[in-house]
Amino acid sequence: MAETATRSKSATSGSKGRRSGTRSGGNRVQQRQENTALASESPETLRDYFRQMSLVRRFEERAAQGYTQAKIGGYCHLNLGEEATVVGLMSALRRSDYLFTNYREHGYAIAKGIEPGKVMAELYGRTTGTSKGLGGSMHMFDTEVGLLGGYGIVGGQIPLATGAALAIDYRGGDEVVLCQMGDGTTNIGAFHESMNIAALWNLPVVFVVVNNYLGMGTTVDMSSAESELYKRAVAYRMHGERVDGNDVVAVREAAGRLVEHARQTGQPAMLEAVSHRMKGHSVVDPAKYRSSEDTEAAREADPVAAFRSQLISADVLDEDGAAEIERTVQADVDAAVAFADDSPHPDPATLFDYTYATPVANDSRRLPADPVF
Repeated sequence: MAETATRSKSATSGSKGRRSGTRSGGNRVQQRQENTALASESPETLRDYFRQMSLVRRFEERAAQGYTQAKIGGYCHLNLGEEATVVGLMSALRRSDYLFTNYREHGYAIAKGIEPGKVMAELYGRTTGTSKGLGGSMHMFDTEVGLLGGYGIVGGQIPLATGAALAIDYRGGDEVVLCQMGDGTTNIGAFHESMNIAALWNLPVVFVVVNNYLGMGTTVDMSSAESELYKRAVAYRMHGERVDGNDVVAVREAAGRLVEHARQTGQPAMLEAVSHRMKGHSVVDPAKYRSSEDTEAAREADPVAAFRSQLISADVLDEDGAAEIERTVQADVDAAVAFADDSPHPDPATLFDYTYATPVANDSRRLPADPVF
């Protein structure tokens, strides 16, 4: 039931065996293999993947800057180091498919089709944001593109994603739900309950675990008895795979295969994408729990820089072409920041307008300083 996806470069998780080989001979062999794999892909598609990955990278860097400038409040978690996973996963979905994510969702929102300006405006708490500035970093939501929420509670999205898959099955639709989560989420009860019910009822949902080796500051090896997380699918007689999360094409292939199988059969699946987290758990986390070796391994595995080099080596891009894409991306991010800066703040009078989806009798609109009677 569970297997490792082809082209996966991560045979094990945890701190052991993470560092890439540095011998020139091994690098040349790997480079030839990568060029062969890319040869079957459309150059336009590959260039677009590089553009999207670069956009997520530059956007998240500006989000970190905005947070330090106090333009972004609350918590803020970035997709730095997960760009290949983000773009690969979203490339496997139709626009009509549904996405549920955790709180690390800015890149997913952009790759699912939300304009970067609307995403940045939501981070800034402005009315032009995806949730009218009321959700912030952890609560992106846009029904037009099928993003049904980022969730701040660990695992809060999993039962809801399973319920959405049940609704699709009940209505006889052909949509698929993709439910993204972090590695730490696999140890909570809702994860196992949802996996169990999805398998029992044959629901069209693909559970995706982004394994960046760390649940906040705790390594997967220290928190999970089975650190190869995709193997947990076996307990529910569910198909499971592990894929190299630094390889955008491999992620797209694996996710696409599982998504289409769920679409055709209604059977759920689990995909584990393994990559490094380049920064701390959140913007304010200095990540002092990480060793220098671990930090260096994450830097060496940088998926954006690696993909850029691969495309140039495969003659899909040259230096000028890559630089032009990067200039265009930087301009798009600058425009997103300007849009957010120029957008209005919500009127305090609208604070309670979206407490309930539909009107509720006698709902309280009392502010903390207001008298009870």
